[in-house]
Amino acid sequence: MWEWLKMIGLGKKIKREIIVNAESLETRVAVMEDGHLEEFAIERPTEERIVGSIFKGRIQNIEDGLQAAFVDIGLKKNAFIHFWDMIPEDAARLEAEEGVAANRPRKKKTQPGEMAKQFPPGSEIIVQVTKGPIGTKGSRVTANLSIPGRYLVMMPGSKLKGVSRKIEGEKERARLKKALARLPIPSSVGLIIRTSAEGVRASSLARDLRGLLDIWQKIEDGIKNQSAPCCLYHEPDLVERVVRDSLTAEIDRIVIDSRAVFERIRDMTSRISRRVKNRVKLYDGAAPIFEHFEVEKQLENAFRRKVWLKSGGYLIFDETEALVAIDVNTGRHKGGQNQEESILQVNTEAAGEVARQLRLRNIGGLVVIDFIDMKSRKNQSAVYKTLKEALQKDKARTNVLPVSQLGLVEMTRQRMEESLRAANYADCPYCHGRGKVLSTLSMSVRIQRRILEVIKKNQHRGEIPLRIAINPMIMERLRKEDEQVLIDLEKRGHTQLTFVSDVNLHVEDFRITHRQTGEVFYEEHD
Repeated sequence: MWEWLKMIGLGKKIKREIIVNAESLETRVAVMEDGHLEEFAIERPTEERIVGSIFKGRIQNIEDGLQAAFVDIGLKKNAFIHFWDMIPEDAARLEAEEGVAANRPRKKKTQPGEMAKQFPPGSEIIVQVTKGPIGTKGSRVTANLSIPGRYLVMMPGSKLKGVSRKIEGEKERARLKKALARLPIPSSVGLIIRTSAEGVRASSLARDLRGLLDIWQKIEDGIKNQSAPCCLYHEPDLVERVVRDSLTAEIDRIVIDSRAVFERIRDMTSRISRRVKNRVKLYDGAAPIFEHFEVEKQLENAFRRKVWLKSGGYLIFDETEALVAIDVNTGRHKGGQNQEESILQVNTEAAGEVARQLRLRNIGGLVVIDFIDMKSRKNQSAVYKTLKEALQKDKARTNVLPVSQLGLVEMTRQRMEESLRAANYADCPYCHGRGKVLSTLSMSVRIQRRILEVIKKNQHRGEIPLRIAINPMIMERLRKEDEQVLIDLEKRGHTQLTFVSDVNLHVEDFRITHRQTGEVFYEEHD
């Protein structure tokens, strides 16, 4: 029986890995399932991430017409907060964290002047960032505070306790509820047991709670002693967040290409358990880590307008300021016994790929999907169901409507930060914003990555002096901002780097050659 299940693909364990590429200017994390890229995140030390951070802010003005207030939290642009988010609300917090069921009251509209009495301009308020600044808009904040730990989410100012409804086993839920009742929880703090706590001992929960209470104590000290506006709590960096939120029993290993990050994460995971610590591995191969695990090839699709499906169909992504439009096309697909069946096959595959692409591209806001027209209501429902199921893997909240009379599927996806496309690309200087080219920072990272690749592939030849020809715009970036990084790169690679500006090169073009012999090691051109 077991052999038969393996033959048809059932019962086969999926290999899940987290791949970490840590560099001077950029850290990238990829979550893989059987070699297939499922999630991707990127973080740069020069671009501060504030989602999840807690601030002591000052009310700047109250807008009754917008039912919102603007808060100075010490950033360039004032933060925006809805009236219904200014007063902590237990049901709202439970609904937001880990899918715990709660009957949330309807958003109550306040009367003109009502909020100004409670929060007059100049008064202080403690808020947490739920959405970072995007484009011309400032951050979105809330007074409903929540601080995530490894197994628990702490909600200061709340009295509610709960277990994530993603933990479905009744026996396990009962065990965790009993463990929750025994924890020494202060009366002014609410607590949610996260999905990652499934199967975890009560002592681990108690240790996690102590860590969260220590964090809250520091925040309280800041509330008393620091003047507004100021930051009271900052979320940890990308790698630590991934370990905290994604390192479950289902993850087979974490592979990291930086020894410093490897040692830090090993130390962090050792406090969880020795078994978890042993899953953290150091990568020291010659090829770049993302190329070795074939992440780079799959990432290229995250920046392409057209994404091909295995069946021969394809998707077209058009990202605008107001919404993202996704068009599904049959392309080269020729399967199926009839036209309706062929359309169903392409649409079903497209539904799963759309959910994956939304995660990879970090697309948020309004999304409209134009599936290929289906006459059968049964087929429409099947495609809708497939999309809903595929979106369950998404950590961002989504809301999907059934196929409309026009054959469109409308949905929303929680937007907390800029999309991957917006974060990695700058307006093209050649067409004044009509197209896109990689930003100078992204190009700097790419060039350094290729230099390291050349050095590793030719290390058996000893020290090789390299000449790198680049566009003047990139040269300016390297000279003004990345000089020390390149000096460190020379020392690490035991080589000499000479950069030459070439006005004939496109901003995304560069060439790496032997400085003395002219031998070409790498050449990239548009």
